[in-house]
Amino acid sequence: MRLGVDLGGSKIEIVALGEDGTELLRRRVATPQGDYAGTVAAVAALVAAAEAELGQHGTVGVGIPGAESQLTGRIKNANSTCLIGRALRADLETSLEREVRLANDANCFALSEAADGAAAGAGVVFGVILGTGVGGGIVVAGKPLAGANAIAGEWGHNRLPGDEDVWPPCYCGRAGCVETFLSGPGLQRDHQAAGGAALAAPEIVRRAAAGDAACEATLCRYEARLARALAVVINILDPDVIVLGGGLSNLDRLYHRVPQLWGPQVFSDHVVTRLLKHRHGDSSGVRGAAWLW
Repeated sequence: MRLGVDLGGSKIEIVALGEDGTELLRRRVATPQGDYAGTVAAVAALVAAAEAELGQHGTVGVGIPGAESQLTGRIKNANSTCLIGRALRADLETSLEREVRLANDANCFALSEAADGAAAGAGVVFGVILGTGVGGGIVVAGKPLAGANAIAGEWGHNRLPGDEDVWPPCYCGRAGCVETFLSGPGLQRDHQAAGGAALAAPEIVRRAAAGDAACEATLCRYEARLARALAVVINILDPDVIVLGGGLSNLDRLYHRVPQLWGPQVFSDHVVTRLLKHRHGDSSGVRGAAWLW
């Protein structure tokens, strides 16, 4: 049995998968806010409860909103700041009395979709999270790629290619990151900067579909930026499939429009990379954590 844990900023979710990927159990609890010890205890309690309910012992994989430093073994680049600088894997292994595998949550998303999701059978997969933040993960031949610095796939913290009028600051300390344009809050900021009302991303999408010209223009800018940013990924990684996840991935027009727009930016006479919608949706991250084993 494989146990996967998605350690998010607001909730901690666990899933148990059988050897064939069949879901046996799913549970979630609220994340103890700002409480590192409480977070470790919550993960351990979820694992213990799942194993007691199913009567089986399982492997444990954990997806985290950050990465484990190759130098120190401590967590870095986490937007759940109570994890930063902590030896999370070692602490979980002590608590659970077994080996634990950790991976970035976007890598877990990509692994889930590559294992038995939208990109099943593809050799090279780039998984994209378009949500409150923007993340990326890489899977090659069924294995997640962490990289020498544990930052493989950190596409959201490269500067958006293009000549934009404004380069908004990012929480990472840089300006003009892909995340600042292509996240849900980034879409909202761009709409307001163009003179629109203060609308959340779902409302912008709804109004564009209803014929609102300003909202439609905002989505067109979003699609052009997403195409430029993904063209860079294609030029470097040349993936078979790019899979989108996160709230904005449910915008069906992206899958038609963006491949039409990325062609001129890609260094090839023909682009066969497929842009696909997730199969497992919000479940992909936690499923991917289980597939770390």
